[in-house]
Amino acid sequence: MSNTPDLDAMPKVMGDDGQFHAVDEEVDLSGTPIEAWVALGFFWLLGATVFYQFFTRYVLNNSASWTEEIARYFLIAVVFTGAAIGVAKNNHIQVDFFFRFMPSWMSRVMTTLVDILRVAFFVAATFLTWQMMQKLGSYKMTIVDLPMNLVYGVVMAGFAAMSLRAMWVMKIHWQRGFTVLERPESEMTDR
Repeated sequence: MSNTPDLDAMPKVMGDDGQFHAVDEEVDLSGTPIEAWVALGFFWLLGATVFYQFFTRYVLNNSASWTEEIARYFLIAVVFTGAAIGVAKNNHIQVDFFFRFMPSWMSRVMTTLVDILRVAFFVAATFLTWQMMQKLGSYKMTIVDLPMNLVYGVVMAGFAAMSLRAMWVMKIHWQRGFTVLERPESEMTDR
């Protein structure tokens, strides 16, 4: 038995004319959630801010003082809007080891409890962020004369999006009758 690959079964990239031929697959962005576009926008703003910081510091030798603070806030925005994508895809860190050894009824109860606790956590975090914004009032950023509630508003919107996505994931789990904790080979395909 030979371990050499069957060359006829492999994709053909060299044409009969001896030239390299490759065709890219068509890109389909129709399934991209709104959170991904928002996170991408914040990411580009972060990149532009960091580039401006680099340019003023190393090219002009006169660093713009506001860029470090604003870059930090854009990074926070990227994280909290991007986290909603992880909730929607249901691919945050999880331990499925014990679910392999549980009886199926216990596994189902535990996964339902995980879904309920996840929704409760994100809803509570949304509410607590709103309360924090109320307490901050008109508190301003350190260097830039803008309200800190802009930053916390994005954080609250991220938590709210995570809450909605967690509810959506829980609904899909309930309809399918299983979660990825019970069947790790499955994935969230119902967008």
